[in-house]
Amino acid sequence: MPSQHIWTDRNQDGRKREVRATKFGGAWRFQAKIAGDLDWTYYDRPLPEDLLTLKEILVRKYQRRRASIEDVASIEKLIQEQNVYE
Repeated sequence: MPSQHIWTDRNQDGRKREVRATKFGGAWRFQAKIAGDLDWTYYDRPLPEDLLTLKEILVRKYQRRRASIEDVASIEKLIQEQNVYE
């Protein structure tokens, strides 16, 4: 069963950016779209700020029993693999 997490933030220009992170088959897939764009951008290598935001979201959801500890561990592993420092 896929696990999907969606959030919005603002880019440097102040435009809204929607990000979706989906875990399916043990692999995370990130996609983002700026408000007004028709097409999604898919990331082979997610942006560091997206990884850290997803980790915060997963930790909060885990505390409320809405996410699994495996999801938290897998995103922490991905952060370490990509040398993203908090």
